[in-house]
Amino acid sequence: MADPRGFMTTPVEVAPRRPVQERVRDWNEVYPGGPGKALLPIISDQAGRCMDCGIPFCHTGCPLGNLIPEWNDFVWRGEWEQALERLHATNNFPEFTGRLCPAPCETACVVGISREPVTIKNVEVSIIDKGWEDKRVRPEIPDWHTGKTVAVIGSGPAGLAAAQQLSRTGHTVAVYERADAPGGLLRYGIPEFKMEKKVLERRIRQMKNEGTIFRCGVDVGTDITGDQLTERYDAVVLALGSTKARDLQIPGRELHGIHQAMEFLPQANRAALGEEVPDQITAEGKHVVIIGGGDTGADCLGTSTRQGAATVTQLEIMPQPPEARPGHQPWPTYPMTYKVSSAHEEGGERVYAVNTSEFVGEDGRVTGLRLSEVRLEDGRFVPVEGTERDIPADLVLLAMGFTGPETGTVVEQLGVELDQRGNIARDESYATNVPRVFACGDAGRGQSLIVWAIAEGRSCANGVDALLSGQSKLPRPIGPQVRQMMA
Repeated sequence: MADPRGFMTTPVEVAPRRPVQERVRDWNEVYPGGPGKALLPIISDQAGRCMDCGIPFCHTGCPLGNLIPEWNDFVWRGEWEQALERLHATNNFPEFTGRLCPAPCETACVVGISREPVTIKNVEVSIIDKGWEDKRVRPEIPDWHTGKTVAVIGSGPAGLAAAQQLSRTGHTVAVYERADAPGGLLRYGIPEFKMEKKVLERRIRQMKNEGTIFRCGVDVGTDITGDQLTERYDAVVLALGSTKARDLQIPGRELHGIHQAMEFLPQANRAALGEEVPDQITAEGKHVVIIGGGDTGADCLGTSTRQGAATVTQLEIMPQPPEARPGHQPWPTYPMTYKVSSAHEEGGERVYAVNTSEFVGEDGRVTGLRLSEVRLEDGRFVPVEGTERDIPADLVLLAMGFTGPETGTVVEQLGVELDQRGNIARDESYATNVPRVFACGDAGRGQSLIVWAIAEGRSCANGVDALLSGQSKLPRPIGPQVRQMMA
């Protein structure tokens, strides 16, 4: 264990972010030098807050089963190499989760029963960022190759995790990505201020050095068919993500100036990286309204602020959550509480318990939204009489989540079955109904967290390896059905 009295004697401390007026003028991460470097002066004491709790419930909160008390202890003792080894034992990409995961492990922390939990996510990102800085993160090249080939469709966190695990086992893995560079939403969905793309690039370089092949700019289902994939490869992994955006079909939806968040954010990311983006959707000088109060909405908020929006308003149909854990969401469950992200610190207005009934426009362009307050009655949102009003909007961004994977092209060509939710159905080994075809991540689970995507990719790799090798030494999976119950 770490400091036996640390959780009692050491107060919680987090790294300071760069001043708002400074960071909204650039696209760099909000922490000076990155979160790991910013946290380094305080992280040993924070790791020392991890107590000898007997049963570390943080393990149950983490879909990856991270060995949290072990690497907390190593960090407290200054044994960074051992901490890095323990961290990588369960997580291929801790630099991603350490920046982007909402940390369900922390809400399950035993210390959190009576005081602030251990800042687990901060310790995690400090370990991996220091590991990269000290050049202790190296390619893990297999001693021999099996001669078996695997195609992974999609290069988001699930696809990357599956590909890295299988490459390290000795299989030849080709990752197909329809965008011009790998990473999926990690590259074009996550803004630079949350994770600079150099963080992704260094991991992609490691994977290439381990033998993983990346085939970008290939639209699977069109440029290469499902039949061609199964003929060319011994196994196929569908890690397509959940990319069908939820829409809002109300009067005025046809007006110009209303866009899905994933039309807006990828363009902004490309522009931030210096790429030319013809006819870019931009928030500059506009009254921006974001419909959806989740992480994607916050990403749109931070991006709009940096682009110079006149005003930004974020709408959420649910009531404002409480700041403290509500009684019906007891420890160690993940509570729905009021959170302030770095983007929310930078400006904008958050409006809760409202519903948009109509888009208002002139000359074919949106000029505002008609909304009203709502209350929940018998499981339905009911408008509150006398609360209808219009708010100005030159740009409306729909950030209401996703409904499942795209089911045309390769999914249809392969003939894989879907479950009742419209996701790709799979068994305990992540195999679909089609022989040698597997599915993992949001494509099979539905829209979820990055930590779940990595966990599914690792688990799916076990199923693929078992098929190709007869048995697998990779971490044994938790089946999809069990994972759904744990969520």
